[in-house]
Amino acid sequence: MSKAAAEQHAHPKLTDALRGQPKMVWVTAFAAVIAFMGIGLVDPILNVLTEDLGADPSQTTLLFGSYLGVQVVAMLLTGLMSYRFGAKRTLIAGLVLIVVAAGLCALAGDIETLIWLRAVWGLGNAFFIATSLSVIVGAAGSHQGAILLYEAALGVGLAVGPLLGAVLGSISWRGPFAGTAILMAVGVILCGTMLAKDKDKSHRTPVRLIDPLLALRNRNLLLTGIGSAFYTAAFFAIIAWAPFVLKEGAFYIGFVFFGWGLCVALSGVFLAPKVANWLGERGGATAAVFVYALILLAMATGIKTVVVIGIIASGIVSGVLNTLFTGSAMSSGTAPRPVNSAGYNFLRWLGGAASAILVGHVAIWFGNMSAPFWAAAACSVVAAVMLLLRRHEAPAQDPHTVPEDAAIIGAD
Repeated sequence: MSKAAAEQHAHPKLTDALRGQPKMVWVTAFAAVIAFMGIGLVDPILNVLTEDLGADPSQTTLLFGSYLGVQVVAMLLTGLMSYRFGAKRTLIAGLVLIVVAAGLCALAGDIETLIWLRAVWGLGNAFFIATSLSVIVGAAGSHQGAILLYEAALGVGLAVGPLLGAVLGSISWRGPFAGTAILMAVGVILCGTMLAKDKDKSHRTPVRLIDPLLALRNRNLLLTGIGSAFYTAAFFAIIAWAPFVLKEGAFYIGFVFFGWGLCVALSGVFLAPKVANWLGERGGATAAVFVYALILLAMATGIKTVVVIGIIASGIVSGVLNTLFTGSAMSSGTAPRPVNSAGYNFLRWLGGAASAILVGHVAIWFGNMSAPFWAAAACSVVAAVMLLLRRHEAPAQDPHTVPEDAAIIGAD
């Protein structure tokens, strides 16, 4: 590997990643924190929603399933949207959809309405997530530093989401949705006023609807995406099912998942770079996903204390896996980074959507509340196998440098 390539793969310290970043990186990262809060926001109120709205667990977990299912399909549209309307407009459109959906969720009267509104929320999240990753990577000083910032935003959002859900959910289950709508409205204002204007369409690289799927013809990107899909399925088995196993109130579950999210954030920015330097991105992710499987097997005992410890421990491993999987994906493929990101995120969140939809049914099929954890452990092993099948050689072209016309946000 050349010296330049080695530098691209080097994982910087958090202080190095934070130093000297332009304002568009910070504004986008702040909005990303709020967007990712939406993932764990409903965790503390799952049991409350089940009781107050007369729903069963398989219906309530669809609050994740509909959200992620629409997000998966919409990921394929992000590159086309960014080309036609510009990254800034696409990003803001996603944020506005989240504001509207979250606000209407606070006014909903039944579980079916909530499920449909979460689908709209997922559409907005898709436009925002893939575009924000491209914006941060394109504007930040280094490739790996940008990944570190992005995953830090993910971790902070995952940590704050359950806490906000617990605090506001203790007042009413409508509170977390209203609070998110208000915070995301702040994100809309900041992004609208502080991000640079989009470049003229003539300066953007044309992107077709099919391009994210064509990008997956790259073996390493495809295998990384499939591996990430199975890992994300395991990830959401914990998020969507553990509250039903714990059978506790909003505060208890909220603080457990706050600890989980805090571990995701800290390990993603501090531990993941060390693991990557020790074992490499692929080796580190492979080892970590095997550890994830062991944690899930322990949680399958159903012992409440073990489940709580398992949730927290899984957060440590998830922080490492989120950073290393994203880094590996963005280091693969030869298409423009926004296209690679859309293709990878399509597979990644497909696993999460399938898990959120099926997790309740798996428990019913096997007649065992711990069955989803057994299935998640098996998914983790499959994820490790996908990583082991990746080739060692570098891609033919260096995908790290984003061309000026790659549909990121341009300077004024």
